[in-house]
Amino acid sequence: MLWVKAFHIVFVASWFAGLFYLPRIYVNLAMVPAGSDAERARLLLMARKLLRFTTMLAVPALLLGLWLWLGYGVGRGAGWLHAKLFVVLLVIGYHHACAVLLRKIEAGTSRRSHTWYRWFNEAPVLLLLAAVVLAVVKPF
Repeated sequence: MLWVKAFHIVFVASWFAGLFYLPRIYVNLAMVPAGSDAERARLLLMARKLLRFTTMLAVPALLLGLWLWLGYGVGRGAGWLHAKLFVVLLVIGYHHACAVLLRKIEAGTSRRSHTWYRWFNEAPVLLLLAAVVLAVVKPF
């Protein structure tokens, strides 16, 4: 189980690296001056590739986490585990929101400011903090 846990941590860290950087690209896209088509196209390409790569990292992170959960005993978990699973659902929701935002940016229908994207970019930091504290400290 320690190998599973080690690879789970590596994939989760990699997944979060993508979730940290993807909204930063959105900040840059929101700041692209009108008429800078080449810059916008380059940033969109980077965002699409990063979203795809981040999604590929999320899958093994979630599968390995499920393996750990099954090994720990579904339903036997203390309150911290249920809270951590809720945080995982929030992270999946955030990942989905990133994909929706990218589609809106590509379609030109996003009216969000670079400031909004900067605040949006802070959410995965708080989610990671919550998940780590719940998994390590097990406060309840």
